Amino acid sequence: MDTKRQGLTDTFERIVDSLPDDWTDLELDLRIADESRYVEAAVYMVTCNAQPYSHHDWHWRLRVAHRFGHAASAPTVHGTLRLLDEAGVEGELAVRQVRSGRVEVKQMWGRPQSVREEFRRLRAQ
Repeated sequence: MDTKRQGLTDTFERIVDSLPDDWTDLELDLRIADESRYVEAAVYMVTCNAQPYSHHDWHWRLRVAHRFGHAASAPTVHGTLRLLDEAGVEGELAVRQVRSGRVEVKQMWGRPQSVREEFRRLRAQ
């Protein structure tokens, strides 16, 4: 799914809104339109731990976590893209991979039953 001619924030919202509620991981690629603004954009991109590409057509890989995981949260990525939009940095997002239906694994050995039940309750939302 490639998208052009929209703000990055709007595009990201549209992508996230199209995902099922049980999505867990999302990988996006970002390419900015004006490569002379790469360093300026990179200053913003560090806020969501974007991974730069060295020799690739795209500039950054964004890893987004929904409710858990080792990636930037969706609100953090949204905020970073909003900063780019406000700075006038135009670009394009492409969805590379979406994972859904995975569950968080948490070691619960030795924890009281009340903690286990609270954990299940919170994760069921």
